[in-house]
Amino acid sequence: MVTLTLPEPGHNASTQVVQQPSATTILALDLGTTTGWAMWLADRTIVSGTMAFRPGRYEGGGMRYLRFRAWLDEMLRTSPTLAAVYFEEVRRHVGTDAAHIYGGFLAHLSAWGEQHGIPYQGVPVGTIKRHITGKGNADKQAVIAAVTTRGHAPSDDNEADAIAILLWAIDSQGGVR
Repeated sequence: MVTLTLPEPGHNASTQVVQQPSATTILALDLGTTTGWAMWLADRTIVSGTMAFRPGRYEGGGMRYLRFRAWLDEMLRTSPTLAAVYFEEVRRHVGTDAAHIYGGFLAHLSAWGEQHGIPYQGVPVGTIKRHITGKGNADKQAVIAAVTTRGHAPSDDNEADAIAILLWAIDSQGGVR
């Protein structure tokens, strides 16, 4: 069992072992106020969970991004072999606020990746859904069911999406680009 120490409460994690070789660690993210994450560690273990980045009552909106960067730094500190980050590339949002929040997370992720020399790649939503369910327009429940069928126990759709992104990266990219 692998334990990651994260800087913020609101974290939910699970662990799964995958029988494929890897010399490096890969991080997959479903960016948002509740960010789903999944990591393929160098020992072939998959850990996953969610992390909440909702600002507190008396905080400015930028605090979510400062906590996100601190969380990324902690993930790198606990997994120094981090070689690549894959994230869900969303092209259409239901609301303006969701689009702005996603854009903020993406900006911070890309700046963090550049700062640390870690490659990052967006994966289109349809590609992820097609890979995990066989259908590019599958709904959230179908993605959760498909991830569960592969031996994982996601707590919500955010974690399921992150696991699906990670499985796509492992299966189609050999983990790293």
